[in-house]
Amino acid sequence: MKTSLDHLPAGKRKELDLVVEVLRQGFADALSRRTMPRYRDGKLLKIILFGSYARGDWVEDPKGRYFSDYDLLLVVNHEDLTDLQEFWGKSDEVLLRELASGERLRTQPSFIVHSLDDVNEQLRLGRYFFTDILKDGIELFCEDEFSFNLPGSLSAQDAYAETKGYFDEWFESADQFLETGRDHIAKGPRWSKKAAFELHQAAERFYHGLVLVLTLYSAKTHRLNLLRDRAEAMDTRLVGIWPGSNKFERQGFDLIRRAYVEARYSKSYEISTDHLDWLVGRVEALKQIVEMIAQERIMELKRLAA
Repeated sequence: MKTSLDHLPAGKRKELDLVVEVLRQGFADALSRRTMPRYRDGKLLKIILFGSYARGDWVEDPKGRYFSDYDLLLVVNHEDLTDLQEFWGKSDEVLLRELASGERLRTQPSFIVHSLDDVNEQLRLGRYFFTDILKDGIELFCEDEFSFNLPGSLSAQDAYAETKGYFDEWFESADQFLETGRDHIAKGPRWSKKAAFELHQAAERFYHGLVLVLTLYSAKTHRLNLLRDRAEAMDTRLVGIWPGSNKFERQGFDLIRRAYVEARYSKSYEISTDHLDWLVGRVEALKQIVEMIAQERIMELKRLAA
């Protein structure tokens, strides 16, 4: 695996140094408060940069308001340590504060956490997402000499079957949430918060389904902005679904982003009919583009499997 960041500007390398420091310190602090035996030997084994900043094709487009993230894979030695809230929540908070201040960090870090056994199993099965990380990723931190398995090969027939299965499952589920959201909007303002949650679920599932179709892997998250960014990095036809050229549009995405938690649990969450109607249009646009991209991939795999 590569270790050099020479293709990145000095400022980017400095930012990544900060991100690695925050992640390592946050994990060490989380472990220090644990007394259960299974946590005593907990280790962060690797931090790997993957995606556009590893490949060298990152995007910074202020005019179009599109910026690539730092995509990071964190590998730990025990599955329990992958719990994002328990072991990585504080690090995430620190990074978000650093990003908000803009003094030492100006690029959004997005990280996923997996155990070494899980990564090796995914590599054995030939999962594209992980084999691509092994091929293109850059190791930013390594504890001892823990190594990955050599990647296996996924047959075209198996790839087609898995991909089509993911599409059928996730697209149908997303479409059902979209339909239910429309129904609850039609019932009137008393149902607005429920409709907002359902539209969030529709968008989330369209994104998850597409990422699964393209890579056979999607990280466990309900953060719509993170899912949007990952999907857009895979296919630029998704860029622009959520325009932010004015306050109304920016508020609209913020409302659906927050709906997963706040539309269900917060008394202060409010959303207008105008915003709900706008969100329906945006989720319908997302549905159309997701279906087009997914069907292209499925047909490609079908030809290879024939």
